[in-house]
Amino acid sequence: MTLNQGEIGGGHALKFHIMKWIVLLIIAFFAAGCSKIFQGDGNPESWAYQLQNADSHEIARSGFDIMVIDYSRDGTAENKYSPSDISLIKDAGVLPIAYISIGEAEDYRFYWNPAWDSLPPSWLGPENPNWRGNYAVRYWDTTWQRIIYTYLDTIIWQGFRGVYLDKVDEFEYWSSEDSIISEQEAAERMINFVVAIARYCKSRAGEDFYIIPQNGERLIRYDSDGELLREISGWAVEDMFYDGILPIPRAITAERAQYLQVVLNTGRIVLSVDYVDDGSGYVGENKIRIDDYREKAISHGYIPYAARSDRELDELNIIDGIQPGGS
Repeated sequence: MTLNQGEIGGGHALKFHIMKWIVLLIIAFFAAGCSKIFQGDGNPESWAYQLQNADSHEIARSGFDIMVIDYSRDGTAENKYSPSDISLIKDAGVLPIAYISIGEAEDYRFYWNPAWDSLPPSWLGPENPNWRGNYAVRYWDTTWQRIIYTYLDTIIWQGFRGVYLDKVDEFEYWSSEDSIISEQEAAERMINFVVAIARYCKSRAGEDFYIIPQNGERLIRYDSDGELLREISGWAVEDMFYDGILPIPRAITAERAQYLQVVLNTGRIVLSVDYVDDGSGYVGENKIRIDDYREKAISHGYIPYAARSDRELDELNIIDGIQPGGS
């Protein structure tokens, strides 16, 4: 939530922002235990994000440093990647990170029971109006958490080097105006879940297993003792500078950037993906927009990935001489 001059007096606003920055600096201090999270894997300068029909051979020869993919070619258990598929990626020097949604249930996953369509369990919430087949979950429920741990067991068995945790921003849904749970409580429950996931994975796959949440960076405001930042390896953000091909207001970017700066201050990485490429080629207005996005992301210290504006994430978006490539 951003407070402006119309909501509080000018002097009080200044005091509020000073106190907020003091809190963030304290969090960063407590979390700064590891300055080189990717020490054993070089210094990543590029990444890519593909959730449909990713091909391990194409990824291996792509030149990207980090690759975020689903654990399966089409999301189903039948078409999950084999350990040899993931080994091929790792042997090429690419870090394979598995996508997993921890704040929403998806009706095409192995855990989905068709009976839930008419008789949902108590932990299953309403369908996301923007993503058909995705349902909010009470992520603090032990039944849902057991499902996620089973999911993680498969990811670890496949040989992935980390997980990319989507929908950590679901705490905002459960703390909306018509909810009985406060934002602080919802945030703390999500922090506890992410920390538990990190410890679960590291206890089974080793301390160098990477944990990267996506969006929901305001969780850092509630990470009072720095426990969350100590367990994660970085953060990922969508739509930081552009909403599709339209620029994001600078005030919104600035509000998000203050939390991501705390992540950077602890030596962790920030992965940025904006859906700015309209598919017309690296020319004209499309080139100008892609270059502008990359310049802004890099100037903030993020690792950029310019994705296609259709948001399908069904291909590797390679731009000759630009992506992949060092920042």
